[in-house]
Amino acid sequence: MAGEKGFIGSIDQGTTSTRFIIYDHDARAVASHQVEFTQFYPEAGWVEHDPMEILESVKVCIAKALDKATADGHNVDGGLKAIGLTDQRETTIVWSKSTGLPLHKAIVWMDARTSSICRRLEKELSGGRSHFVESCGLPISTYFSAMKLLWLMENVDAVKDAIKKGDAIFGTIDTWLIWNMTGGINGGLHVTDVTNASRTMLMNLKTLSWDEETIKTLGIPAEILPKIVSNSEVIGEICKGWPIPGIKIAGCLGDQHAAMLGQACKKGEAKSTYGTGAFILLNTGEVPIKSGHGLLTTLSYKLGPQAKTNYALEGSIAIAGAAVQWLRDSLGIIKSASEIEELAAMVESTGGVYFVPAFNGLFAPWWREDARGVCIGITRFTNKSHIARAVLESMCFQVKDVLDSMNKDAGEKGSLDNGKGEFLLRVDGGATANNLLMQIQADLMGTPVVRPVDIETTALGAAYAAGLAVGFWKEEDIFESGEKSKNSKVFRPAMEEETRKKKVESWCKAVERTFDLADLSI
Repeated sequence: MAGEKGFIGSIDQGTTSTRFIIYDHDARAVASHQVEFTQFYPEAGWVEHDPMEILESVKVCIAKALDKATADGHNVDGGLKAIGLTDQRETTIVWSKSTGLPLHKAIVWMDARTSSICRRLEKELSGGRSHFVESCGLPISTYFSAMKLLWLMENVDAVKDAIKKGDAIFGTIDTWLIWNMTGGINGGLHVTDVTNASRTMLMNLKTLSWDEETIKTLGIPAEILPKIVSNSEVIGEICKGWPIPGIKIAGCLGDQHAAMLGQACKKGEAKSTYGTGAFILLNTGEVPIKSGHGLLTTLSYKLGPQAKTNYALEGSIAIAGAAVQWLRDSLGIIKSASEIEELAAMVESTGGVYFVPAFNGLFAPWWREDARGVCIGITRFTNKSHIARAVLESMCFQVKDVLDSMNKDAGEKGSLDNGKGEFLLRVDGGATANNLLMQIQADLMGTPVVRPVDIETTALGAAYAAGLAVGFWKEEDIFESGEKSKNSKVFRPAMEEETRKKKVESWCKAVERTFDLADLSI
């Protein structure tokens, strides 16, 4: 790749862990460090993080990665040009401007405590569940930050008092990190980027600013909201007290949008990221497409203050890799997540078992908050290998459901030109290291799946954004390089069409069984 020699750093703050990766000018990772942090489950359906623990995890990751790079002979101290930041989206924090301390734990994106607020608004507002779709592209749902913010404003006395005193500020994880890294109570910058802002329900997709009518309707004070910036621009410098003081923060994107950039997805190209959840985005170009099939209208990226905005259709799946964690942590069927591939490969099929991980409801394209998890088709023949394989299939069926909806909305499938006119789904995220999972995905879709050499494209996307802002890379370096796709692994479908059709019909029956189960009593 072209560009000045040196390094770009990338903070990747995910749902279960934080990483810092250092890239050279060829976009190769030269050092990284990862730290897992605590998940809190105070009640059924509630998920929280400790913002102070997340902050500390970022500090540790930066320091450790720098040490590793230096030990390997890389002059990162003198050569780090900027850092980018990518984060779990929607997760909501309100904190004190004067003390810098959170007023409550962070409410995580998958948390479902706001269902009663959502139901209330659906009844009160003339447009029901779709009342704000025209402005923000999103339905009223427990998923989005605005509902979590309302819950904090209505239920936490410390938040109510701080808002009255003018001492409260709101942000998603990116905002919390940037505010602290640029000074905190001593002049920290209160900003967010367009992609994270697009997931709050509060940003107008066309103007890329906070929507005054929405904020007024929900009763959210505008003064607690951060300034919205693009994904690629110099935001500020890291303050003293951090491992890399004086370094520019020059890129910021929500994790799924960062993966779009990391995969170099242009108009008509789709990617699926497999992590705690699974997130499928199709770049629709410079015009937002309204979905008629249960998808979200959102941003792909905006690579500079004056750059054109790329929009996307997104299907969000709440539980993907988290189902594997459930097998490990709650059922003890496996001891590590990596064991599931070997266990599932011991059988050639699920033996008629279908598993739907609707632990806190179903996201796209179903949007059923009353859904709960089911495992059906169990017989005396069923063993843990069948269940493990059914868990892997559940991830792939959910992705197929979303892609089918995207095809209907976009009118035509996105394509990666491979000379054969095939639709290729680009994949990334830790779970894609599972070859069986990728083969199942190709089989159930009936189209090829492409896995890049570097499957951690989320961190790479944030690095790209920062590198673009400081002139380290140019856009053609990212979007016109054919080297990445040359080295990709392609999984081609091997399942017969009739078998695929029958399995999809059975999956749809299983999904229907999950509906209207939220009120089951013990």
